[in-house]
Amino acid sequence: MLKQTPSQTVGPYFAYAWTPETYGRRPLATNDLTRVGTPGERIRLEGVVYDGAGAIVRDCVVEIWQADAEGRHQPGTAGFGRCATNDAGEYHFDTVKPGALGDGQAPHIAVTVFARGMLSHVFTRVHFSDEESANATDPVLAAVPEDRRSTLIATRTERGGAVYRFDIRIQGDDETVFFDC
Repeated sequence: MLKQTPSQTVGPYFAYAWTPETYGRRPLATNDLTRVGTPGERIRLEGVVYDGAGAIVRDCVVEIWQADAEGRHQPGTAGFGRCATNDAGEYHFDTVKPGALGDGQAPHIAVTVFARGMLSHVFTRVHFSDEESANATDPVLAAVPEDRRSTLIATRTERGGAVYRFDIRIQGDDETVFFDC
């Protein structure tokens, strides 16, 4: 029986390779998923990444994957983004709010977090606080213990447009729910 090969720690070099715009080079991916003519409600997803001790993580990479406003994953649409956290541990994405998927999943954004010292990246999802009825019937949220579901919900505020706050806690109190993929 074949087994998965072990991962390597991400290392301190990943920001240069994955976020070259930080170093004045052309980006491979960006945190701005909006394009002229992309339909849907413009939103900002933002937050801070914390480690197990509650300290900010200044140099991790956050990736997102999402459907378009109609709930479709289509080639050529802005459904993938990447950014590194800044010195305050903050990240943000400008994107469109995804639609519900046809299989009963509520509107959500898939998130991958890569950080120094982690042997493997981790996967989570962002659901939206203003999608209560869709969240109530989402099969993935239903599989999460009720007392942990709040770690997957981004809170909406208005600040020159819709802003969703989603802090990521790698370990410890209020650890974000992560999924095996």
